[in-house]
Amino acid sequence: MITDLKVDASGFIEAGKIFERAGKNAPKAIARALNHTGDKADTQVVRVLTAQTGLKRKVIRRAVKATRAGFGSLSFVLRARGGDVRVQFFGPREGGGGVNAKPWNAVRHYPGAFMKAGWGKRVPFSKAGMAGHVWRRVGKKRFPIEQVKSGLKIPEEMVTGASAAIFQATVAADLPARLDHELSVIFSGTAK
Repeated sequence: MITDLKVDASGFIEAGKIFERAGKNAPKAIARALNHTGDKADTQVVRVLTAQTGLKRKVIRRAVKATRAGFGSLSFVLRARGGDVRVQFFGPREGGGGVNAKPWNAVRHYPGAFMKAGWGKRVPFSKAGMAGHVWRRVGKKRFPIEQVKSGLKIPEEMVTGASAAIFQATVAADLPARLDHELSVIFSGTAK
């Protein structure tokens, strides 16, 4: 699953006489303003998603990538990729006939799930592919087993709730002033 949050400035070029005055440097000013504002929005979205989902920042950072504006495209895009996040990323603990974890920053119980092997004195799995994961039996027999999923999807979370709101608010608050700044740099003749 892939979803996007996007700031598109392609309509700014036809915005008026100020861009005519900037001439061929107008796209450069727009791209710089979009990238500066987009980077701020990216930071805010990752911060809010961390609190909203209960995932660690580095997990969110791996899922959310930015595509910056340039001369070919005057848009800044935040793209989130990923599917149903496994319970292992939410601080799982075994107990009470299952596993407790904190997706969406709220404790949730997964009955019948397990993280350790054995009877009586249980020990963590030692095989490389099994350690740290949360498992559940598929049938009544001992095997097969499957990893337990949380139901949380980062792309869906990014475009809903507080994360989408903070993206739009950051863009609305910062982009006009930043565009004005970039254009004034071009008009003063100090632009590179």
